[in-house]
Amino acid sequence: MKKFLLFFLLVSITYFSTPLFACTSAVISGKVTPDGRPLLWKNRDTDFPQNSVKYFQGGRYSFIAIVNSVEEHPTEVWMGTNSAGFSIMNTQSYNLVDVKPGEERGEANGRVLRRALEICATVEDFRHLLDTITKPSLIEANIGVIDAQGGASMFEVGYDKYTLFDANNPKDAPCGYIARTNFSFSGKVNEGAGYVRFMQEDKTLMQASATGELTPKWIFTELSRSFTNPLLGIDLRTGNYNRPKTNGWFVDQDFIPRSSTASSVVVQGVKPGERAELTTMWTILGYPPTGVAVPVWVKGANHGLPRLLARDEKTKVSPLADWSVKLAQHVFSYKQGMGSGRYFNWEMLYNAEHTGYMQKLAPVEEEVFQLTLPVVQLWRERGSVDTKEMQSLYERISTFVEHKYLELFPIDIVN
Repeated sequence: MKKFLLFFLLVSITYFSTPLFACTSAVISGKVTPDGRPLLWKNRDTDFPQNSVKYFQGGRYSFIAIVNSVEEHPTEVWMGTNSAGFSIMNTQSYNLVDVKPGEERGEANGRVLRRALEICATVEDFRHLLDTITKPSLIEANIGVIDAQGGASMFEVGYDKYTLFDANNPKDAPCGYIARTNFSFSGKVNEGAGYVRFMQEDKTLMQASATGELTPKWIFTELSRSFTNPLLGIDLRTGNYNRPKTNGWFVDQDFIPRSSTASSVVVQGVKPGERAELTTMWTILGYPPTGVAVPVWVKGANHGLPRLLARDEKTKVSPLADWSVKLAQHVFSYKQGMGSGRYFNWEMLYNAEHTGYMQKLAPVEEEVFQLTLPVVQLWRERGSVDTKEMQSLYERISTFVEHKYLELFPIDIVN
């Protein structure tokens, strides 16, 4: 019996000491972005590595959202944007509610995100939803939202109440953004999770908000793929943790991208007066260091999403997520005993020879932005999205990205 208890204790320490749902996020006011458009960002951590983008028709508004590919008919979504330009995401909080034994923490989180996308057009609409939802709500989350009127807020939501932080209000967000990981400012002090990730996120955003760097591309580079640990005072990208100085391996501890990160999304909203259909959801599926961002819009989504982001009905996964997950398996390849999965081969991602996955994929993502931004600028000048041009852009991006993955990693993603 004692041996069994010891074994159980060791397993618990290994698997449950760090929360699995350890997302990192931010709501950014258009006041501090270069073009005046608000941003909503989330790195999603989950035990469902295969994510995809799905179109939903129904309710008051149609929408696109991140879902678990394993689900045929998902009732939960984890980030998305709708036809009214309302966008939403969440991070699990761990210090707002005292959960009962056996109770699932934040059981309703994904369901309320879906409901909000169905019926909400503004931040105030979402506030009304929270005011009228049945209590206890079974929500425990930091929920970020932006809308087509320039609204940008973070709600820290518990079972019976919530606290609102407005990214446009200098009292709530003196630097024009609100960053969150897996604790809430209105919750119990020094409880929850993600404090070290928050330190890095906040430090990085604070400087960028003052220098006009806050764009989707910047977020993917500096946050989604950050390998800096401020508590340890290290940045793996300095080269000091590569061969020949080390063996090239490191421990996956408190970096923003984690082995459990399954997607990274930046929704770029619109300026007040612009049509909501111009809202762009930049999407990385899979582990961000082995993935590439692809844009997607709600308008025209009923006729087709980018084929690399949508779930393939034969394989039941999205191609881009699957390629990224397969590459990540080579990065987290050490499997010898309990807890060994926390080691990762940094040399596979980044090295002095510039042959790491992350280094090879950086120019691929850059080309996607180069293909997309002139088209989006043209739509903004015209005042609307051209669905024929959009479908053409989707195909150009999909063909290019697919070709590059097969060219760069012919063995790694096929096997």
